[in-house]
Amino acid sequence: MTEIQNPIIPGMAPDPSIIRVGEDYYIATSTFHWNPGIQIFHSKDLFNWDLLTHVLQHGEVNLRGTNTPAGIWAPHLSYDEKNGLFWLAYCHMQNMAGREFNSESYAMYAKDITGPWSEPIYLTSIGFDPSLYHDEDGHHYLSILEWETRLGYQAPGHLVIAEADLENGGIKGNWHRVSTGFTTRGCVEAPQIYKHDGWFYLLAASGGTGYGHGIEIGRAKHVFGPYEPNPTGEPIITSSPRHLFSLGDPDAGHFEMYNPNSIMQKAGHGSLVETPNHEFYIAHLMSRPLPGTTLNPLGRETSLQKVIWNEDGWLEMADGSNLAKMSTPAPAGITNSRNQELDDVFDDFKGDAYNLKFMTPYHEQNASWVGIVDNQLMIKGANSLFSQVSPSIMATRATLLDYSLQTKVTFDPVHYSQTAGAGLYYDSNNWLYASLHLDDKEQKLVLGIIQAKLGEKIDYVYDQVEVPGNSAEIKINYHLGTAQIYCRFNENDEWIKVGKDFDVSYLSDEGVNGEPGEIGGFTGLFNFIGSVDAYQHDSAAAFDYYQVKNGEK
Repeated sequence: MTEIQNPIIPGMAPDPSIIRVGEDYYIATSTFHWNPGIQIFHSKDLFNWDLLTHVLQHGEVNLRGTNTPAGIWAPHLSYDEKNGLFWLAYCHMQNMAGREFNSESYAMYAKDITGPWSEPIYLTSIGFDPSLYHDEDGHHYLSILEWETRLGYQAPGHLVIAEADLENGGIKGNWHRVSTGFTTRGCVEAPQIYKHDGWFYLLAASGGTGYGHGIEIGRAKHVFGPYEPNPTGEPIITSSPRHLFSLGDPDAGHFEMYNPNSIMQKAGHGSLVETPNHEFYIAHLMSRPLPGTTLNPLGRETSLQKVIWNEDGWLEMADGSNLAKMSTPAPAGITNSRNQELDDVFDDFKGDAYNLKFMTPYHEQNASWVGIVDNQLMIKGANSLFSQVSPSIMATRATLLDYSLQTKVTFDPVHYSQTAGAGLYYDSNNWLYASLHLDDKEQKLVLGIIQAKLGEKIDYVYDQVEVPGNSAEIKINYHLGTAQIYCRFNENDEWIKVGKDFDVSYLSDEGVNGEPGEIGGFTGLFNFIGSVDAYQHDSAAAFDYYQVKNGEK
């Protein structure tokens, strides 16, 4: 039997929403504070997934000042067969302080998955994780979590459904509160409507974003309910099958639910797809911690589990359990295998456009600060890497816990605040940066290392290496939460190690600025090249190439 190996999309690819249109499968995933917003991946076989496009890339959203882990959450893909339109619903989480969770939800449509997409259509501010269902009778329904802020009421709130007004925005009629969850895991969210054999099914995430995460399900004869829970009383997919009672807990890491017998952790937040041969799969998020820890540098990744409809009309995993696995049976007749090289990144900037995988935190990529000139990527310096406004960073998702990042940079600074180089990045408070810059006396060019850990700056001033000329190659080896930095000044030279072995395991969902028992973020580790100029914003660094090679040092 051919097996699909998980994760199918490694690195930051959480909250997957999967659909099939004809022979093509598409998955949309969250992007939080990163631009361009909302990744769309494509596959023909469920094995190999390529990044196809981003949806929010023309100024539709302003992410400057976004605190971790707010931003763009839980995009939901759907296809309206009657009108031949792709629809994408998403929420922009703007504030999480005071547990108010102020979010605005929108929908966009396109004739083609690659666009052009419509302007965003406002839907609601009632909560987060919106999804659309297009019924065969022409009606459209919006389901979402209604966020609860009242004291003494079950958090985080109700799953609610209303008819959507996709022409004018908003809803038609009233919201219908249909459930606070179908199990005792609590923290129910991300409701999605499906129809099968005359039943409406509501698939939902539960148990929080941590180790108690899972997927649960209920059903009803009418779209507005009443919904009956799956009779098992447990999630249909999870990494931690043992019973959890957590009603009233709005969210938590649930580290006590860590499963020591599983590589895969945090399995939850899924969506359902049917193959042309009427087989069913759920795409869901998962994490892979560093060995011996509960730290997840790669963030939440996308996996698949094959599911079936049992004789009582309920979805369950094909193997009869509810424990998510690192592999799942492939569709009948499919004998492909995953191409791991898809996750490597190389760009020598000899084309007209740079690699689609490059993303930037907080602000947009545009010609005012980044672009290809004479077969080099020119990056104009701006804010420091601590900035949540305009850091000049071009980054790609880390997809393995063992890899090498390499680049060549040419730079001629005239002020001590001007730097250019490469590094590892989680958010504005947490990163490691190896850069060319002037020494303190502004007399010579050196390569030095600065680290940000939980918002504190660490400058390794005694580990600087003098640069003979104005360019250097930089290499960063990452292995299981440890980074080593090297440089060389000629292609045939030996690599020079700079500084110590750096513990960067904190560049992970659980290692960044979270409260005890909570997960500080749920994005993921990125590799980057970039430049800083806190002088006149007029210096630019030239990068000859960018390479991330998985499994190599």
